[in-house]
Amino acid sequence: MCGIIGIVSKSSVNQELYDGLTVLQHRGQDAAGIVTCDNERFYLRKNNGLVRDVFHTRHMMNLRGNMGIGHVRYPTAGCASSAEAQPFYVNSPYGITLAHNGNLTNAEALKNDLFKEDLRHINTDSDTEILLNIFAHELHRLNKLDITEEDVFTAIKSVHRRCQGAYAVVGMIMGRGIFAFRDPHGIRPVVFGKRNTSQGMEYIIASESVAIDVLGYQLVRDIHPGEAIFISNTGQLHSRQCAENVVYAPCIFELVYMARPDSMMDGISVYKARLKMGKTLAKKIIRTYPDHAIDVVIPIPDTSRTAALQVARVLQCKYREGLIKNRYIPRTFIMPGQSLRKKSVRQKLNAIHLEFKGKNVLLVDDSIVRGTTSKQIIQMARESGAKKVYFASAAPPVRYPNVYGIDMPAVEELLAHDASVNEVARKIGADWLIYQDLEDLIACARKGNKSIKQFDTSCFTGQYVTGDVDQSYLDRVASYRNDNAKTTKENKELGVIDLHNSI
Repeated sequence: MCGIIGIVSKSSVNQELYDGLTVLQHRGQDAAGIVTCDNERFYLRKNNGLVRDVFHTRHMMNLRGNMGIGHVRYPTAGCASSAEAQPFYVNSPYGITLAHNGNLTNAEALKNDLFKEDLRHINTDSDTEILLNIFAHELHRLNKLDITEEDVFTAIKSVHRRCQGAYAVVGMIMGRGIFAFRDPHGIRPVVFGKRNTSQGMEYIIASESVAIDVLGYQLVRDIHPGEAIFISNTGQLHSRQCAENVVYAPCIFELVYMARPDSMMDGISVYKARLKMGKTLAKKIIRTYPDHAIDVVIPIPDTSRTAALQVARVLQCKYREGLIKNRYIPRTFIMPGQSLRKKSVRQKLNAIHLEFKGKNVLLVDDSIVRGTTSKQIIQMARESGAKKVYFASAAPPVRYPNVYGIDMPAVEELLAHDASVNEVARKIGADWLIYQDLEDLIACARKGNKSIKQFDTSCFTGQYVTGDVDQSYLDRVASYRNDNAKTTKENKELGVIDLHNSI
């Protein structure tokens, strides 16, 4: 999961790109980058860290030009190297820079083809560098000094033919314009908007509509699965369907956890979808535990608040903010290393003891992945004097890894994998646990856009919509996603020597 943005304006874009990335910060807290274009030159700043830490006044002043792209990253393979901060750049042909959100499922084969057939070297482990070089190669094959939007679309058609997996891409061609495209399943989100000024039309591309709203643009629509758009540096918008065999299947976990509630995504209000999740979850609680004796419903901030409000309303129970969040701690779900996650939960949340003492408490969260956070919060509730602690998840059990750009851990680290609901409840220390039914979750999402016939629900079902994910691929992913692999890689990047293994 990452955040992308691109702007073609009639004035300097550096501040708007910065502001847009801060709005998308929840999508990636590992690294940030911006590239602008002015007078046949690219100006780049990227590094590890939050947006506010990567860009200082001297960097902003150097990001000159009226068009540019930006990216916030979190590592989908456990790598925190600044070498993989985006956007990436190649000088041939024309000068191209590109950023992307997602994961290529045939990345290894593509990397081999790029070297052996296209004579291109890939210097990082990033799928983005692969995408950039494939696009650049396909554009170079046209062998034209001056290119049109049709040439860009022709190259993107070839990218679709070669690349498999999930990808939402924004890129920029020196002095010509900005392009964006989405994989044929529309797994990862991307939208675009416009703004009419006295100087002419300006355009924006972003992972979520909230960035468009905050910057004062008008949301036009989502980029369709397999579709590409090109915005010239003079502000002309062009679009084409560039992929064959399009099957609309956006990631449902975006609605559960990833996206901000004030975003519209694939025509669906994230906020309303989460309200519906709370309503169906409460109805299941009533069916399963008609004599639940819940005194208070408390959300685990922040993502679950919307659903928890509806749970409390339907159950006719009090809703209270019993857990206060330190907003300066990153999202623990995306932190590598179990020990770091455990430490961060206690730093991130603190209980208001009066809301727990002597009460039967229902804690509501968006989902349970590793269970680290859930277990510690339940322990905090008991230490605060709760009589009973119940737990409700607005999502079904997460039993399988996500391979489309969300860094869910290796399957053996998923708490619900090969475990019953009662076993998970025992592991996290809940008196009882209830999950959302998958059918209800899909219904909650589809109410916002009934034209969507299916969603990517692979982390719940193990069924991968691209049809190219087998056990050998999952084993390979697990080898670099488990905590041991991440810790080893981080230590190498930091120059830490394992004395035991070096003897």
